[in-house]
Amino acid sequence: QLQASGGGLVQAGGSLRLSCATSGRTFPSMAWFRQALGKEREFVAAIRWSGGSTGYADSVKGRFTISRDNAKNAVYLQMNSLNPEDTAVYYCAAKTSSVILSAMAIRALYDYWGQGTQVTVSS
Repeated sequence: QLQASGGGLVQAGGSLRLSCATSGRTFPSMAWFRQALGKEREFVAAIRWSGGSTGYADSVKGRFTISRDNAKNAVYLQMNSLNPEDTAVYYCAAKTSSVILSAMAIRALYDYWGQGTQVTVSS
Protein backbone atom coordinates (compact mmCIF):
# COMPACT_ATOMS: atom_id res chain seq x y z
CA GLN A 1 0.00 0.00 0.00
CA LEU A 2 2.89 2.35 0.73
CA GLN A 3 6.03 2.77 -1.33
CA ALA A 4 8.83 4.92 0.04
CA SER A 5 11.66 6.22 -2.11
CA GLY A 6 14.26 8.97 -2.34
CA GLY A 7 16.86 7.82 0.13
CA GLY A 8 20.55 7.87 -0.58
CA LEU A 9 23.99 8.99 0.51
CA VAL A 10 24.53 12.69 1.16
CA GLN A 11 27.18 14.79 2.85
CA ALA A 12 26.49 16.61 6.08
CA GLY A 13 24.66 19.85 5.38
CA GLY A 14 23.02 18.45 2.29
CA SER A 15 19.40 17.76 1.45
CA LEU A 16 17.21 14.88 0.38
CA ARG A 17 13.53 14.57 -0.46
CA LEU A 18 11.73 11.37 0.42
CA SER A 19 8.50 10.34 -1.25
CA CYS A 20 5.76 7.98 -0.14
CA ALA A 21 3.25 6.80 -2.73
CA THR A 22 -0.03 5.35 -1.51
CA SER A 23 -1.21 3.34 -4.52
CA GLY A 24 -3.99 5.83 -5.12
CA ARG A 25 -5.51 5.65 -1.66
CA THR A 26 -5.94 8.64 0.62
CA PHE A 27 -5.21 8.14 4.30
CA PRO A 28 -6.42 10.68 6.88
CA SER A 29 -3.09 10.65 8.72
CA MET A 30 0.39 9.87 7.46
CA ALA A 31 3.78 10.02 9.04
CA TRP A 32 7.47 9.39 8.68
CA PHE A 33 9.44 7.39 11.22
CA ARG A 34 13.08 6.40 11.19
CA GLN A 35 15.17 3.65 12.66
CA ALA A 36 18.90 3.92 13.12
CA LEU A 37 21.02 0.82 13.47
CA GLY A 38 20.61 -0.65 16.93
CA LYS A 39 17.92 1.82 17.94
CA GLU A 40 14.16 1.80 18.16
CA ARG A 41 12.01 3.26 15.45
CA GLU A 42 11.27 6.90 16.25
CA PHE A 43 8.80 9.50 15.07
CA VAL A 44 9.99 12.13 12.61
CA ALA A 45 6.98 13.99 11.22
CA ALA A 46 3.27 13.58 10.53
CA ILE A 47 0.54 15.26 8.56
CA ARG A 48 -3.23 15.17 8.57
CA TRP A 49 -4.56 14.91 5.03
CA SER A 50 -7.54 17.15 5.73
CA GLY A 51 -6.34 20.61 6.64
CA GLY A 52 -2.67 19.74 6.40
CA SER A 53 -1.84 20.04 10.09
CA THR A 54 1.68 18.86 10.78
CA GLY A 55 3.80 17.74 13.70
CA TYR A 56 7.54 17.21 14.06
CA ALA A 57 10.02 15.62 16.39
CA ASP A 58 12.11 18.22 18.19
CA SER A 59 15.26 16.84 16.58
CA VAL A 60 14.09 17.76 13.06
CA LYS A 61 12.07 20.93 13.62
CA GLY A 62 13.23 23.72 11.35
CA ARG A 63 15.14 21.29 9.10
CA PHE A 64 12.54 18.84 7.82
CA THR A 65 9.21 19.58 6.17
CA ILE A 66 6.41 17.11 5.57
CA SER A 67 3.92 17.83 2.80
CA ARG A 68 1.28 16.10 0.74
CA ASP A 69 0.16 16.11 -2.88
CA ASN A 70 -3.56 15.54 -3.15
CA ALA A 71 -3.48 14.86 -6.87
CA LYS A 72 -0.77 12.22 -6.58
CA ASN A 73 -1.85 10.76 -3.24
CA ALA A 74 1.70 11.12 -2.06
CA VAL A 75 3.49 12.43 0.99
CA TYR A 76 6.94 13.95 0.98
CA LEU A 77 9.65 14.64 3.51
CA GLN A 78 12.02 17.42 2.57
CA MET A 79 15.16 17.07 4.66
CA ASN A 80 17.61 19.95 4.84
CA SER A 81 20.76 20.56 6.85
CA LEU A 82 21.25 16.85 7.28
CA ASN A 83 23.75 15.60 9.81
CA PRO A 84 25.18 12.13 10.53
CA GLU A 85 22.66 11.66 13.36
CA ASP A 86 19.92 11.62 10.70
CA THR A 87 21.33 8.40 9.24
CA ALA A 88 18.60 5.76 9.41
CA VAL A 89 16.07 3.77 7.46
CA TYR A 90 13.08 6.04 6.95
CA TYR A 91 9.59 4.54 6.91
CA CYS A 92 6.32 6.09 5.88
CA ALA A 93 3.23 5.08 7.80
CA ALA A 94 -0.47 5.57 7.31
CA LYS A 95 -3.52 5.52 9.51
CA THR A 96 -7.02 4.79 8.22
CA SER A 97 -8.53 7.37 10.57
CA SER A 98 -7.55 10.84 11.62
CA VAL A 99 -5.12 11.13 14.51
CA ILE A 100 -5.01 14.09 16.84
CA LEU A 101 -1.75 15.98 16.66
CA SER A 102 -0.73 15.07 20.19
CA ALA A 103 -0.91 11.37 19.30
CA MET A 104 0.74 11.42 15.89
CA ALA A 105 4.07 10.25 17.26
CA ILE A 106 2.64 6.99 18.62
CA ARG A 107 4.00 4.27 16.38
CA ALA A 108 1.40 1.65 17.36
CA LEU A 109 -1.48 3.76 16.02
CA TYR A 110 -0.51 3.39 12.38
CA ASP A 111 -2.12 0.70 10.23
CA TYR A 112 0.19 0.49 7.25
CA TRP A 113 3.94 0.78 6.79
CA GLY A 114 6.13 1.17 3.77
CA GLN A 115 9.26 -0.89 3.19
CA GLY A 116 11.72 1.83 4.23
CA THR A 117 14.36 3.80 2.41
CA GLN A 118 17.94 4.19 3.61
CA VAL A 119 19.33 7.65 4.30
CA THR A 120 23.04 7.89 5.02
CA VAL A 121 24.67 11.18 5.94
CA SER A 122 28.45 11.29 5.84
CA SER A 123 30.49 13.69 7.94
